[in-house]
Amino acid sequence: MKRGNGPAVRRATSADAAAIAHVHVTAWREAYAHLLPPSFLAALDVDARAERWRGIIADPQTDVLIATIGDAVIGWASAGSGRDTTAPRDRELEGIYVLAAAYGSGAGQALLDGAVGDAPAYLWMADDNPRAEAFYRRNGFRRDGAAKREHLGPHPMEAVRLVR
Repeated sequence: MKRGNGPAVRRATSADAAAIAHVHVTAWREAYAHLLPPSFLAALDVDARAERWRGIIADPQTDVLIATIGDAVIGWASAGSGRDTTAPRDRELEGIYVLAAAYGSGAGQALLDGAVGDAPAYLWMADDNPRAEAFYRRNGFRRDGAAKREHLGPHPMEAVRLVR
């Protein structure tokens, strides 16, 4: 899959796990600096996360895509049939992150298009995440009133569900 002159998007393989983990950790540090303590973000372990990504990539129930520019992985998305017992749609965007340096490159849109297309879907998002919410709204997602408290490590974070 490729998107014009922008980033290339393709399915992840186990060989991509370390690069995905690097993007995951870096993107959390960039996106959640206002929501999580700096000490927690600084302590995120890329190697441990890479091991978890190997398992996620190997899971046939989850689709994992990466966005690249040249050989560099700049973003990832994962989607599946939904982790909630009362899912409002058959497809869940489980996660999508792009490095801040690649904002505006089209990587986020290409990843979203590859992961869920324009089909009905849902996702959970940190409640205080205006940049992400604006992106999702442009793609037809709206809050449906569902909320929950997630924990990132020992730190609680309010999450809201968006549906289209």
